[in-house]
Amino acid sequence: MTPERAAAFVERHTRILHPPLVPEIALRLADRMMPIWQATEAWLAREGVEPPYWAFAWPGGQALARLVLDEPAMVEGRTVLDLAAGCGVAAIAAARAKAARVTAAEIDPLAAAAIAANAALNRVAVEVALGDPLHGEPSAEVILAGDVCYERAMTSRVWPWLRAAAGRGAVVLLADPGRAYLPREGLVPLTRFRVRVSRDLEDREERETTVYRVLG
Repeated sequence: MTPERAAAFVERHTRILHPPLVPEIALRLADRMMPIWQATEAWLAREGVEPPYWAFAWPGGQALARLVLDEPAMVEGRTVLDLAAGCGVAAIAAARAKAARVTAAEIDPLAAAAIAANAALNRVAVEVALGDPLHGEPSAEVILAGDVCYERAMTSRVWPWLRAAAGRGAVVLLADPGRAYLPREGLVPLTRFRVRVSRDLEDREERETTVYRVLG
């Protein structure tokens, strides 16, 4: 899949919306789940891409973005990695909070295209790293991880990597709305937000989402 085709797909299947917890950020998002999911399933059959998680501003990403915008000193002048960045909302917030350099890591080329489009929409610089960062050691001073504990396999890979990064001195912030596979140890809660969510995606209309500091 070429970057041009991915960008065209994102533009065709989204519209510009403002997530409820961070309305100052504009994002290309799907306003309903089923059309984008069906469109991406058809694309997946041809191209082998991931489901369209990038088309929604999940509560973890919104919570991280809100915290960073409210407390810019957490990232100002630092290098930041947004892990499994999705639509890139946390990365964009870090760039707006004057981080020295922001990288958004994703394995999905459609997500990479969405992040690039969203960064341009908000007139901020975000580097998109297409590939799996868990194969190496991160060099960022701050790591943002929103909604990464949604399934067992993902958590079993990302959790040791985040703990190791924290052990090497990185500030690792994990935001989670109560997913089943969130680890029970090694986390210090920093703040909580109530995030409005869509019933297309969740079993309720609001999710209490906690931002944690990950211990090394």
